Amino acid sequence: MDKIVIKGGRPLFGEVRISGAKNAALPLIAATLLTPGLHTLHNVPDLRDTRTILLLLGTMGVKWERDGSTVRIDSTDLSEFEASYELVKTMRASVLVLGPLLARLGRARVSLPGGCAIGARPINLHLDGLKRLGVTVELEKGYVDAIVDGPMHGNTIVFDKQSVTATENILMAAVVADGTTVIKNVAREPEIGNLIDMLTIMGARIKGRDTSQLEIEGVNELRPAEISIIPDRIEAGTYALAVCAAGGDATIVDCIPEHLSSLIDKLQTVGVTVEESGNSIRVIRKGPIYAVDVSTATYPGFPTDLQAQMMALMALSNGASVIDETIFENRFMHVAELRRMGADITIKGRTATVKGMRDLSGAQVMATDLRASASLVVAGVAAKGITEISRVYHLDRGYEDLEGKLSGLGAVIRREKEG
Repeated sequence: MDKIVIKGGRPLFGEVRISGAKNAALPLIAATLLTPGLHTLHNVPDLRDTRTILLLLGTMGVKWERDGSTVRIDSTDLSEFEASYELVKTMRASVLVLGPLLARLGRARVSLPGGCAIGARPINLHLDGLKRLGVTVELEKGYVDAIVDGPMHGNTIVFDKQSVTATENILMAAVVADGTTVIKNVAREPEIGNLIDMLTIMGARIKGRDTSQLEIEGVNELRPAEISIIPDRIEAGTYALAVCAAGGDATIVDCIPEHLSSLIDKLQTVGVTVEESGNSIRVIRKGPIYAVDVSTATYPGFPTDLQAQMMALMALSNGASVIDETIFENRFMHVAELRRMGADITIKGRTATVKGMRDLSGAQVMATDLRASASLVVAGVAAKGITEISRVYHLDRGYEDLEGKLSGLGAVIRREKEG
């Protein structure tokens, strides 16, 4: 097992290039199951999660090859409708094959998902939506067993709450359902827009992109697609916060500033200069960081996936900040590790109060989930002394070449084997 070792206290300068978005790549890879043929996806990040879903497709008879950041997927010989526990347990997004398998084969057997332990994330919204399309669903021995007799039929589906993966799953099933499907209270994250663009290239008829209501007119046939994955806004935000924590002047390129508007607003409030230009943002931090309150929300609000990294920055601020986590009920597991580095943080329910201080100190800490891992990196590049982060396989799920990119900004960081 690997660990990451950081010698902190050095400001960051230079340029860092952002990879394709993990949370866009996964549903787009799943969407290749919808129709036979050769699909081509560009800007696919090489991550533990993208490898896992490609391995999963391979167990179903799908052929694929990677050439740099381009992945070609031939789903012609799709023959298996089961997604086994051995792969699904490591990545919650594996449930995204449920809708495409039903659309293509009329049958799906998918293990209940795993992934980061950041709170209960039931898939009832997925299953209730599929039932509205005429799918029969049974839960047995840890698996979702779903079957549809004949084509699915369009219907109106109203989500009790917004869910990115439920929106994506129902969307992929509905594109071939008879008639019209209306999905209300859908999530509006940019990654969903990327999926809608791919489905449209495939021949789907979808109205309402970037709104809270989607209208899908089912089609009888789809065709293979070629499309690029959008830049990863969470990766971009993580590097921006690392520059803010350590100080310096860095440009984050190959990103979409519009997707980072809520974070940029906060950074300008805390005393950091942010300059937007085309597909890049420049982050300059020279003086002190000031405290600001943060409440996570669905897009375009402040992302829950940047909450932990923002907390690491607030631990270094002048003043006290209040951070409310409204999305997941168990997403403060990084707090105990930040405290080991000297952070003054108290928790009450879903609210954390952070009393900023002048410095953090390097320490041995343990990653508990993907974004918690990133918060420890943000803290580590700013802290005095050596920080050792264990269990960094969590980081490998969502950050491509993190050590190389931070080294390119001047950080002293390396990966080594534990023990």
